[in-house]
Parts: sequence; structure tokens; C-alpha cells
Amino acid sequence: MAASTERKPTRVGGPKLIALVGPFQSGKTTLLESILARTGALARQGYVRDGSTVGDSSAEARTHAMSVEANIASTDYLGDRYTFVDCPGSIEFIADMRNTLPLCDAAVVVCEADERKIPALQLILRELEELRVPRILFLNKIDTATARVRETLAMLQPASQTPLLLRQIPIWQNGIATGFIDLALERAFVYREHAPSTVIDVPAGELPREKEARYSMLERLADYDDELMEELLGDIEPPRDQIFDDLARELRDGQAVPLLIGSAERGNGVTRLLKALRHEAPGIGNTRARLGLRGEAPALAHIFRSIHTAHGGKLSVARVLRGSFNDGTVVSNGSAEARISGISRLMGATASKQEKIGEGDTAAFGRLDVFSAGDSFADAKSAGAEKLPVIPVAEMPPPVHSFALHIKDRKDEVKLAAAMARLTDEDRSLTFIQDAQSGEMKLSGQGEMHLRVALEKLAQRFGVSVQAVKPSVAYRETIRDTVNVRGRHKKQSGGHGQYGDVVLDVKPQARGEGFAFFETVHGGSVPRNYFSSVEAGCQDALARGPLGFPVVDVAATLTDGSYHAVDSSDMAFRTAARIGMSDALAKARPILLEPVLSVEISMPAEAMSRVSGIVSARRGQILGFDSRPGWEGWDVLKALVPESDMGDLIVELRSATAGVGTYTAKFDHLAEMSGKPAEAVVAQAAQHRAMAGGH
Repeated sequence: MAASTERKPTRVGGPKLIALVGPFQSGKTTLLESILARTGALARQGYVRDGSTVGDSSAEARTHAMSVEANIASTDYLGDRYTFVDCPGSIEFIADMRNTLPLCDAAVVVCEADERKIPALQLILRELEELRVPRILFLNKIDTATARVRETLAMLQPASQTPLLLRQIPIWQNGIATGFIDLALERAFVYREHAPSTVIDVPAGELPREKEARYSMLERLADYDDELMEELLGDIEPPRDQIFDDLARELRDGQAVPLLIGSAERGNGVTRLLKALRHEAPGIGNTRARLGLRGEAPALAHIFRSIHTAHGGKLSVARVLRGSFNDGTVVSNGSAEARISGISRLMGATASKQEKIGEGDTAAFGRLDVFSAGDSFADAKSAGAEKLPVIPVAEMPPPVHSFALHIKDRKDEVKLAAAMARLTDEDRSLTFIQDAQSGEMKLSGQGEMHLRVALEKLAQRFGVSVQAVKPSVAYRETIRDTVNVRGRHKKQSGGHGQYGDVVLDVKPQARGEGFAFFETVHGGSVPRNYFSSVEAGCQDALARGPLGFPVVDVAATLTDGSYHAVDSSDMAFRTAARIGMSDALAKARPILLEPVLSVEISMPAEAMSRVSGIVSARRGQILGFDSRPGWEGWDVLKALVPESDMGDLIVELRSATAGVGTYTAKFDHLAEMSGKPAEAVVAQAAQHRAMAGGH
């Protein structure tokens, strides 16, 4: 092919929002640090290992040496503003990523040549694919890689439904990557530590390899460009502008995922990544179209993160999708209004005040307390004239782990409720409820570490210490036999006494039929106006049966009784019925029932045998398994598992699946429980009641 002409750079201007995503410990926070240092936002690059990075500055992130929330930082590069959102890589902290991705112009997916992390990479790429967010793969840690880049490309491809496009190849010297060749520019670069690479001529020994890799790249681009295909078939060198236009279009349209290489730790490959984002990543116009936004008014912003600060109140981090906002503007989310009190650009934990924020930019808005992540807002003056567009709110995964919280100091109850309201506002994948059945305060989330971090925030930021224990199981009891009993309540204490007398037939019902009440009284032995009181008394007795748990699936029939013309009352008959029903339950051979859940576990196929063993060890009944629809290399296992054995299932599951396995569970049925396991449950419940004073 003939020599090509020099490229005339084109770019999409305006502020851009870029997500940094990738598997756990792939180097996202280090890449953010390297970008900030390269663009001059930092005087020098910090390191995760010594806790000196802009990101992961929270006490919890430092303690666990991992990202536990999104880190946000803005910087300028060649006259354009970029806001980067470094999203946690652990599946347990997925909320920030899901909130952020729909608003991003592009995502940089940080990965490495580690086959064990392919399932985690697949999870992240699937999120991006479903949202149609343009994405670039940054193959990190090239300085320690041993595999050929094409072998790595083949290893990574199954994780992506979109073809991966090799943009750069490393230059190897004594088994170490000392630089790279950019296949679009046809230029070679030699790495320099924490500095832009030096441009050199493509080494003569690398030319055959470069030509082969470049032709493969062009062939892939030609799949969506007939003109380029004709040029390749005619052995005509395509203009460089055309190649870069194709790269930008296929990135924007989700037809290809370019793969760049580098080392975030050493600052290698960072400049070329920034230039790819500048020239090839789309801007706010493309993002608006993807979100279905039409028109240019009113000014509109969308909140993707809430931060509750110790002294500055609540910050709502939002991207301006169109128009601009001034400090002090009254804004509306369609149902409530608030006045903006401060606008700031973020650099990790620090903020710089702004008077105005414009289209495409990202900032933290102060005091929008009535708004939450997922809300859009507009200038209140114009919001009423045009209905706010609906931007779909990211769906949070169902919780897979729970703690019951016991307050150490009673006076902290009000503080706990307020603190939990803030924590769940910051992280929508956390839920905090007062369980109606057990009365326990229950915190639920995406895994053990997720909940541990939430409790650390609770103690450190809000000064509320709690004891976290395994939630109680909703055991029930029922009866096996049919019995006939008499319940009588008679009390005389001067004046009107109390008299109620009932005869009850009590029998078991089929599982799931609940409680039923009938009456076959003849001759007025119990006046009709007391029937409802008798039924209520029977139900009172069901609140706690002889084994100590609520009673289900029984029927009671009022067959006879007697009354006193003066001393009988609704309360007397209710008490008599409760006495009789309690006696019946004790005589009718009570049996303990345990809840059994229907569980669907999603996991990489290679983990199926390990997961099956985990389920079986938890008294699980495996119903079957199948491939996960639309997920290459993944399976779904269906089983019935007793709720009492679900406890830390997610901990074992994540350990067996390289951190990516998950499940959904729902109540299926109540099953009889007998023998020593049932005796242990009953004894433990009695012990807890005794410790609580019998309440």
C-alpha cells in the first residue's frame, strides 16, 4: 500500500464524563491518579499502596485497600474538561456504577491479562452493552505481562459481545514491553516513566508484525465501511482521516471496542488513551440522543450520586445534560423545589466553588436535600412549562446478605434511623427496614463486605455503634391432630364479673390455607354477637404456639359453650377462646415449620460443581441447572434451600466463583422440621425469650 497522509485531528469538543470501570484490583484508581498527574491536575502521582491517591480517600477505602464508592475528579486536557468517575470493581459496590453509566459519554474498561477475571469483566461489559455506552478497553499492567497481546485479545473476546479491536501492539525487548506501535498512526512510541512516550520510527524488525496487525484492524473496520473494504481489496492505502473517522464512528455506534495497552502504575500509555478520548469518544450530544432527550430547553441535569458531608450538608453530584445552572437558582424535579446553595467541581474529597455550570459538565450541587440519586431537575421557572423528561433510573440488584442490628445504647435509636436514611440515600443498593414479623431492624445489601463498610460508616461518620447479628428465621408451627377442648374464663371481683365458656374443635389445615373459623352452635348456648370475639380469641392464641412461634394452617369450630346474662362480655369470650385454643394447640401434637426458599444461582459454568456442593451441604434440594440465556460460559442452578441455611451463602458463593456469583431468592413453602434440629431451634428461642424477660 502507498504511504498515507498525515492525519488532520478532529475531535468532539465540550466537557465529557468518562467512567473508569473494570474488575476488582485491575488498576482503575491508579489509572485515575496517572491521568490527573499527566494532565497537570496533580503535581505528582500518588499510589494506592501508600494511601496517597486522590481516589479511595475515605477511611473505609483506606482500611480495606479497595474502592468502596465512586471517586470523582475533574481535569482539563488540551483545552477540554473531563470528569472521570472511578467506579468500584467489586460486585458488592455496584450501585455507583449503575447510577453513573447512563450519563457517561464513554467508559474506559481497565483490565489485565488474567483469565480468572474474565467473568468479572463480562459482568461489566454486559452492563455497558445493555446501556449502549461506548467503551475502550485499557489493557493495564503491560509492564508485567508475559502473554502475547493477540493471545490476550483472544482470551478477553468471550467477555464482550462486541468485537474487540486491537489498536496498539507492544514492542518487546528481552521479554519486557518497552513501548508500543499505534496501528492507526503507524508510529512507534518508547515508554518513559511518568512522562509522555517518545516517538520513534517503527523498528525495522517490527514492520512485518505491524503490517499484519494493522491490516487485521482495517479488515475489522471495513465490516461497517464498504469504501474501506474496496480500498483494501484494491490494495489502496486508505486516508488516515478515514481510518480515524471509522474508529470514532464504530466506537460511538457500539460496533467495535478498541483495545489500548499501558501501565497505569508507571504512567505508560496514558497520553494515547487521553487522545483517544479527545478525538474518538463522543460527547454530550450523543449521550442525550441515547437517553432519548429532544430539544434544547429547559436546562436539565441528572443526579447520579448523593454525598452527605460532615459539615457541608448534602451534595448532589449531577451532570448538566442541556443548558446551564447558576448558584442560587431554584430548581424542580417535577414534584418538589429546592434552591441550589453552592456549585462545586470535585477532585476526590476536595471541591472548588463555581458560580455557574454549563452543558455537559459535571458538578456537585449543594442543599438539594429533597432530591435523590436518579432524579432529574430543571430551572423551576421553566420546568412547569415543559414536563421533565423521564430518564430511566438504574435498577439495583436484590439484596443477598443481611444483618440484624441491635443498638447498644437505647438513646441511639433516633440517631440510627437518621443515619440509615443518609446511608441508603448515598447507596441505593442498601436497604434498612423494621421487619414486621420479627420486629428486628434489618440491614440488607450486596454482600458481607458491603454491609461491613456500611456499619463502619455508621460508627465513624454518625457515631452510632450497633451489634450486627444473623437475622432470625421466620419459623412457624402447626398441629398434626384434631382435638376437642373447652375454654372457660370466670372471674368475680365485686360488681359485674367476667364469664365466657366455649367448646372448640381444632384441626390442622393443608399447608398454606392459613386460619379458618367456623361455628355450629345450636340453641343459643353462645349468643351470635359473641362469635367474632371467639374468633379473635382463637387468633390471639396463634401469635405464639406451644413451641414459641406463630401458628399457621389450623381451623377452629365453635360447637358449644355457655354464657351469663350479666357477666358475659366480648372480652370474656375472647379470653375464653384464647385459653381453649392455647390448650388445643398444646394437645394436638405441634410440629415446627421452617421456611424454604426457591433460589436461582448465576455463576460461571466452570464453578457449577463447587456451587452444587455448597448448596447440598446446606440441605439444599437441587432442582436442575441450565445455561444462562444470552450469557456465554454461564450457568443457572435452581434449588430449594431452607432459609436457616442461607445465612452466609453469598460469602461461600463469591469465594467459589472468583467474586461474581450471585443469586435471587423468594419464599417457596413451609416444611416440617423435626428431631434434634427442631429441638435446638425451640430451645434457642426459649433462651432468647428468657433473656428478653419473656417479651
